[in-house]
Amino acid sequence: MKKLVLFMVMAFFAIAVQAQEKKDGAEIIFKEKSIDFGDITQGDKVEHTFVFENTGNAPLIISNVAVTCGCTAPNWPKTPIAPGEKGEMKVVFNSAGKMGKQNSVVRVYSNAAEPIEKVSLISNVLPKGK
Repeated sequence: MKKLVLFMVMAFFAIAVQAQEKKDGAEIIFKEKSIDFGDITQGDKVEHTFVFENTGNAPLIISNVAVTCGCTAPNWPKTPIAPGEKGEMKVVFNSAGKMGKQNSVVRVYSNAAEPIEKVSLISNVLPKGK
């Protein structure tokens, strides 16, 4: 019985210590994951700067940013973001040739613990003159 209690106490402490340890590596946390511009007119360009922070303990390197269509243009930092530092990624959506509800998804590839993050620009494109 004493061995069982001792084993359980040791297991509890091992789990508690492991839970308190921070994961090694970079970690990217975005201030917001999506922005809704509401109604815009066809041909309008809207943009937003997504702010993120490296909350990990290693430099964050964004290796690539992929978009769902040529109507969306991202601009991201090409240099590493140090632990505890913030960075910005500007995304521009061009509504020319688009109509109705739009959800422009941007995939951010990095060396973070979660290697792919997504952010999006949402809008409802209305025809010109309405």
